Amino acid sequence: MSIWRTKSIEQSIRDTDEPGHRLRKDLNAFDLMIFGVGVIIGAGIFVVTGNQAAENAGPSVVLAFLIAGLVCALAGMCYAEFASTVPVAGSAYTFSYASLGELPAWIIGWDLVLEFTLAASVVASGWSDYAAHFLGVPLTLEISGWPVNVGAILVTGVLGVIATVGTKASGRFSTVVVAVKVSIVVLIVVVGAFYVRASNWQPFLPEATPVPQSETSVWQAPLTQLVLGLEPSQFGVWGVIAAASVVFFSYLGFDVLATTAEETKKPRRDVPLGIFGSLLIVTILYMAVSAVVTGMRPYPELDDDAPLAAAFEAVGASWAGTAIALGAVIGMTTVILVLIMGQSRVVFAMSRDGLLPRGLSATHPRFGTPYRLTVITTVVVALLSGFVPIATLAEMVNIGTLFAFVVVAVGVLLLRVKRPDLSRGFRIPGVWVVAPLATAACLWLMVNLNLETWARFLGWMAVGIAIYVLYGRRHSRLGTQLSTPSPAPDEGSGDASGT
Repeated sequence: MSIWRTKSIEQSIRDTDEPGHRLRKDLNAFDLMIFGVGVIIGAGIFVVTGNQAAENAGPSVVLAFLIAGLVCALAGMCYAEFASTVPVAGSAYTFSYASLGELPAWIIGWDLVLEFTLAASVVASGWSDYAAHFLGVPLTLEISGWPVNVGAILVTGVLGVIATVGTKASGRFSTVVVAVKVSIVVLIVVVGAFYVRASNWQPFLPEATPVPQSETSVWQAPLTQLVLGLEPSQFGVWGVIAAASVVFFSYLGFDVLATTAEETKKPRRDVPLGIFGSLLIVTILYMAVSAVVTGMRPYPELDDDAPLAAAFEAVGASWAGTAIALGAVIGMTTVILVLIMGQSRVVFAMSRDGLLPRGLSATHPRFGTPYRLTVITTVVVALLSGFVPIATLAEMVNIGTLFAFVVVAVGVLLLRVKRPDLSRGFRIPGVWVVAPLATAACLWLMVNLNLETWARFLGWMAVGIAIYVLYGRRHSRLGTQLSTPSPAPDEGSGDASGT
């Protein structure tokens, strides 16, 4: 009953053909790239850009996006190697099960539940803000004295239905929406360039300024400042790093592509193409948008619920502001959709392995989707986005994502040592340099998040470990297989290495 037992790659792949728990293979490289761009371009570029320019980085928010993009590129190579080697639903959870052991796999799976659920909730809340801006009517209502985000609840419900119908239907929907979204982003860059004033970029890196103690608390201070005894500050080099830790949220999504590997026709080729293609496209677009927006308007004025639309309205281009608000409303829908899909696939893999009740991983006889988990995910996301403020959720998403990246980077190295014989569709060039760099970069961004975020994250992890001890460890299918003698030597299904 070792918590370090690992599940062999071969067994993981065999499990994908289990009747009643089998996902349909409908996706290709183009579908994955569309999903990638669709889920990455969302609340981050439409909301976080202005907020972080105003609060932490000024015009150098461009550099924050570059730093975050480079970190994602390093992590993306690790995901690409793993997903092309182990084309099974579950992303980092499945990869960890094969390389680190059952308890680490459970921990990372529980972390991904946090990441995808909260990310979908944050984006649904942001969708509602832009929809209210576009329609000119409030979508948050006071019910018994409590603000309820009705718009977020409604859009989540509709997208939950689409996610249940099937991945190919979701892909067709995403293709249309992504085309609109990218067009809006290009519009921001092209039209906004005519309103840029070079004086707004001065100074490009604002001088660091201390934050008055009355405006902050020890819980809001970055962990690095507390550990190193630094005075809380905004802007300067530390401000750019702090902004990079937050705008990292804007890149959330490419790792979701790894959860769809089991539903991809040629995962060894298509998953790496989807990851790298989508990351390259969005990094270029993000840097261009942040440069234009900070050039259009002084950065202290960009702290707005809908900063990009507000920037165009401030320079008299109201029509563009309206188009951006509409594009944001349309564009964020794909983000919510893909995150709901990603969340359901992670829990699907955990349930199929017996670490959660097996009944959750049943697939729909017609659509071939994990319909029970999709419904549950939709309900949870609707409740969170409807009743919890967006600021409370956003940084929790970042720490969960970064932790997953660290585990995947370490797992790639361990699997290279333990299973050098495996056929890998994609191999990281200079893996013994790239993977440690990815690990260090992600850890550095993690320690630049505030203490309150760390406390909530550790609390969530503690709850997850308790569930594993009380349920998952005793119901693990791998544990049952290892404790039951095989009738023949060639029928063993587990790999107890790593104990």
